[in-house]
Amino acid sequence: MTTKDVLIIIGPAPASPGKIERAAIGFGKQAAELLSCEFDLLLLGPRAAAMASQFASFGARKVHTLDHADLADYTAEAYTSAVASFVETRNYRFLGGSASSATRAYFPRVAARLDIPMASDVLKIDQLNDDQAQLMRAVFVGNLLATLSISSPQLLATCRASEFDATAEATKSPTEAVPCHTPLALAGKRFLSLTEQTSDRPDLTDAEIVVSGGRGTRGAEGFQLLEQLADQLGAAIGCTRAVVDSGWMPSGLQVGQTGKIVAPKLYFAVAISGAIQHMAGMRSSKTVVAINKDPEAPIFEIADLGLVADMFEAVPQLIEALLADG
Repeated sequence: MTTKDVLIIIGPAPASPGKIERAAIGFGKQAAELLSCEFDLLLLGPRAAAMASQFASFGARKVHTLDHADLADYTAEAYTSAVASFVETRNYRFLGGSASSATRAYFPRVAARLDIPMASDVLKIDQLNDDQAQLMRAVFVGNLLATLSISSPQLLATCRASEFDATAEATKSPTEAVPCHTPLALAGKRFLSLTEQTSDRPDLTDAEIVVSGGRGTRGAEGFQLLEQLADQLGAAIGCTRAVVDSGWMPSGLQVGQTGKIVAPKLYFAVAISGAIQHMAGMRSSKTVVAINKDPEAPIFEIADLGLVADMFEAVPQLIEALLADG
């Protein structure tokens, strides 16, 4: 194995390849093309072996799976140790994955453990060769683009999931289970519990249509209307940080710089003024429809379609039109 190889790390492995995982694979494919090499996948966690066959359809040279008792419940330290133990015996030039709540916690630890540079939330790979990389990322809440120039024989990077994608292929990659017999968990730290939010709606980061509401929804009254609209569109529900801070909606639905980054085909921004922190999380949406009674609201600057109206008048009319259309 040469030092030009690419490894994409996915963990904890999900129940199926979603937008975040496909973005990581697309990121790896682009890196491999620039290096004129192949890429491998490393799936981590209790679902890794079961999901290997699904991930084997994306063109990787090999899909490695690594499970361990200490990976059953996610902790950053255990996943760091798992990745480091795998990589330390190999010579990958480029290590990558998608930016997520998990990788934001354990990828920096992996970089420190391996003593290599790291770039986060990459939008584009401008250049990549044996010892030099130029990567573009957003700074100042997405208002500016910065190009990082990194000179190093090895590099770790995460990509923004809205900017990359990969499609399944007919050919299946071989899979291999990687043994790991050493303890991975950090002594003195143990997992207590995880409370997951469940919903019948599409996952916010995977949804093709998102209906988001801001402070102007007035809370439950407005979000009941938005949920009816989302039901008609088969959409996910999102919100701004102001809504979460007010206790109207759970934090898992927050879109923005400190929430989730989404890039659906259609994004409804209802009663959202358009603070830069929110727009940083949805500005890659293919089509943005804004409904706001303030004609000077910044959201109209990036909207493809804009309606200056009170949401409590406009949204019921839109729902009625959708119902009439069948």
